Amino acid sequence: MTRLLFGLAVAAVVLTVYALVDAALFDRSRIRGLPRFAWILVVLLLPVIGALLWLFIGRGRRGPAPRASRTVAPDDDLEFLGQLGRDALQAQRIRKIEEELADLDGGAPRSGGPARPGAAPGAKPNNVPGTPAPGPNDESGEAPGTSGSRDA
Repeated sequence: MTRLLFGLAVAAVVLTVYALVDAALFDRSRIRGLPRFAWILVVLLLPVIGALLWLFIGRGRRGPAPRASRTVAPDDDLEFLGQLGRDALQAQRIRKIEEELADLDGGAPRSGGPARPGAAPGAKPNNVPGTPAPGPNDESGEAPGTSGSRDA
């Protein structure tokens, strides 16, 4: 009888240690029911019953084997094709907005770069560095003092 009780005590200790180590090292995303620290406390406080609860309830089952992802050609991938359609619509909207902005600015954008802020529609860009911008009353578009049109 003593041997049987000793064997059962050893089995209970082995089961408890196994459940404790398994609960401590088990994948967190597969633990069910309680958080990891709570399962460790249950296994420690209820040696045989806690270990059995961990093995049957807390330890999540392995999910189905992950299927190998299959490479899909771009013309067969519906998500990719949908993204192409959305990109085309977005590009069309951007072109339309740019055209509307150009119409509001008074014409098509110049090839010399972006229009100057505050420039009058149709005004010539002042691309020469160091030259002053034309004054508000200067109708010629030239900097004051560069030609003898009115100052002479």
